[in-house]
Parts: sequence; structure tokens; C-alpha cells
Amino acid sequence: MDSQTTAVPELTLGRINTPPAQTWNYLRTNDVTLTVPRHSRAGDVYFALPRLFEGIECGVGPDATAWVESQASDARYVEVRAGERREEPIVVSGMDTGVMVRAGAEATVVVCMPSTDAIPAGIGTSGSEADGINTSAALVRIIAERDAHVSVLEFVAANEGWQHIESVGIVADDRARIDVRQFFLGAGTTVAGLACSLNGHNARFDLSCRYLGRGDDRLDINHVIRMRGKNGRTNVSESGVLDDRARKTLRATIDLVHGSAGSEGSELENVLVLSDDVTNKTMPVILCDEDDVAGNHGATIGSIGPEQIQYLRDRGLSLEEAENLYVRALFDDALIAAPNTTVRAAVVERATEVLGAELANDLVEALGLDRKGE
Repeated sequence: MDSQTTAVPELTLGRINTPPAQTWNYLRTNDVTLTVPRHSRAGDVYFALPRLFEGIECGVGPDATAWVESQASDARYVEVRAGERREEPIVVSGMDTGVMVRAGAEATVVVCMPSTDAIPAGIGTSGSEADGINTSAALVRIIAERDAHVSVLEFVAANEGWQHIESVGIVADDRARIDVRQFFLGAGTTVAGLACSLNGHNARFDLSCRYLGRGDDRLDINHVIRMRGKNGRTNVSESGVLDDRARKTLRATIDLVHGSAGSEGSELENVLVLSDDVTNKTMPVILCDEDDVAGNHGATIGSIGPEQIQYLRDRGLSLEEAENLYVRALFDDALIAAPNTTVRAAVVERATEVLGAELANDLVEALGLDRKGE
């Protein structure tokens, strides 16, 4: 990978992370625009995913999805056989991946964007010396057949001066269960979109998203869950810490489609703001076209209360150390969730950049690991 390339043509992508209901024009939260590299693949032989994956809605939207497909050097298809309990995680190592989890099977899908010094081959990176911006992307589409159980783990732990686009699209059949855990720990710009369609009856979707914005980070997140089958369940929980001049936009939409009788969906976000210069935009939406359903959403935004600060100061902690407790808890959760040494090493490296070597070592030692995550 050569980050010093200077002759890469550029393309401006608009309408990325567009929510289903565009009702917040005055806040300018309906989408995001990015400038991305455009490589010519003339003469390349490209193997696309089976056409079954073409109809899956992806979180970042069709334009960004088409760009990722056009830039991918190849596509990877993984199938988990019916009834199989796959112990080894499916690690996404390229830009375009399709996963088919057959009926009654279980699988874990891992997406990790590490620091710029440890980016795996095929992640699809490029940039220019002039602007100092590099771009990476990961596109994952998953089909979960009836009674399947799929866990998705996402980790973005890149350095500043980097923009990363991450898109996930999921379709779930009868009684399928989808568990997603997202950790957005760094990158100058992170654009992450996830769309899940619960097509089957009694399907379940659970999402936990944790994020950190600091410095001049820009974080743009879009979650879209469409509940189409009867008696479905959706629980979305988002929480994050914003500091310095970080900018964050979160769009969370639960769409209770006609025919989803008996379904329930809930979404809640908690944001901790540590600086007056932070920009935080939260757009929770419940769409409903069915009578016998329940939908709830909410957001809590605030800073550490004076009583809490005084309590911690009385125990010998400075204000900075008190604030670091919340950031440390985020990295601690990410390390516990990390499924392998590669991901753990990426989290540790990012924790060292954010918290310093001493606190990062404390995290590692508390889990009985070394600095390589082993």
C-alpha cells in the first residue's frame, strides 16, 4: 500500500447515510457528502457476489455501495452450512464480502479497521500526499436463514488523517437472531451505515454501538432496522463520548412496516459531552404503518455532573482523570469483545494513542494480556 500516490482521481459521493424519513432539513442531518478516490480497474477480472446479495439494503446507501463495489479488487463469498456452529470467526479482509448463514447455523462476522500502520492487504486504501487523507472501505452483506444466529463485531481504530467507510446490510428470516456490537474508536472521518431487514416472523435484532470522538474527528452513523415480519423484536443501544472539537451525527430509524403485527422496537442513545466545542446531532425516528406494534426511542445528552466530579476529586482524581474513566470504560468493553489477537492489538494501540501508555497498560494487565493482545 502506497499512501504517497499523487495522481489518484477523485469522486464526490453525495447522499451517504440517508435515513428513510428525511424530516430534519434545518439541522442538515439527512445525509453526508464525501470525496473519495476513484481507481480505474480496466483490464481487471472481477468476481462479484451471487446476485442474491444485490437486493440487500446497505446502511450507507446505493451510491456509496456502488463505489465500494467498483473499487474492490475482488469479492469474497462465505457460506455456513445448515445446522453448522462455526467456531472460527469470519474475518472481513477485503472491501466486498457476502456471508450466507444457512438455516439453524451460527456464525460470527468480524470487521476491523486497525491503525494505518497495520492495515491488512485488500482493505482498499488510497490517498495523496497533497491532502494527507487516506480512504478505506468495508462492505459486508449477510443473509441469515430461518433459525440462524449471526453475531457481527465491528471495530474502527484508525489514526487521524484517515477516512473510513463501513457499510453493513443484513436480511433475517423466520426466528433468525442478529447480534451486532460496534466500536468506533478512531479515524479522522468515520462513516458507518447499517441496515437490517427482519423479513421473517419472530426474528430478533440487537445492536450495541459505542463510539469515541476527539480532536477534530468526524463521526457519521446511520442505523436502519425494517421490521417486516410478525412478532419481531429490535433493541438498539448507542452510547459515546465526545471531546475537543469532535462532530457526530447519528441517525437511528426503526421502521415498523405494514404486516409486522405484534412487533416491538426500541432505541436509546446516551452521549457524554466533555467540551463546549463539540457538535452533536442525534436523529431518532420511529416509522409505523401497523396498528398492533410498539415503538420507543430517546436520547440523553449531557456532561459529568458537578456532584460526580466532586465525588471523584474527593478520592484523589483530577478532572482529566475522572473524564478518562469514561473513555477507559469504552476501551475496556472493546477489549473484552475483541475476538482475536489482531483486533485486541488494534484496540490496545488506539487506547495508547488516546489514554497514554500507562493507562493502556493497565487495561491490558487487568485482562491478563500483553500489548499484542495475546
